[in-house]
Amino acid sequence: MLNELKPVEGARHSKKRVGRGIGSGLGKTAGRGQKGQNSRSGGGVRPGFEGGQLPLFQRLPKRGFHNHSRVEYAIVNVEQLNSFENGSVVDVEAIVKAGLVKEVLAGVKVLGNGKLTKKLTVKANKFSESAKKAIEAAGGSVEVI
Repeated sequence: MLNELKPVEGARHSKKRVGRGIGSGLGKTAGRGQKGQNSRSGGGVRPGFEGGQLPLFQRLPKRGFHNHSRVEYAIVNVEQLNSFENGSVVDVEAIVKAGLVKEVLAGVKVLGNGKLTKKLTVKANKFSESAKKAIEAAGGSVEVI
């Protein structure tokens, strides 16, 4: 029965109650031994410390670079804009509402991949040259926000 379930014998251990008198077997030094770094409060070495030997993470070669000033744009291709009505105004809100972009990072950038068949007024943060040409070739216009 579910109400009679118990863990297997020896699967659970009772918590060590250290420093609770001589009779407990873990009184006085509380299982830490006599003297030394590990017997002190706050004692022990930091993670990765190897006793003064050059630690592994310092010995291994480091690769790569992370540019902290990089600006990441959400990308939309010209081909995806065909889902909008002919002659409509397509801005960032419309793009998000249509589900073309999940997250508007630092803004939306329109790239010129694919073919645009509708006349649209597109408002975005950035455009590639090929995207501008494709939108204007379809009779639309480009506005940088």
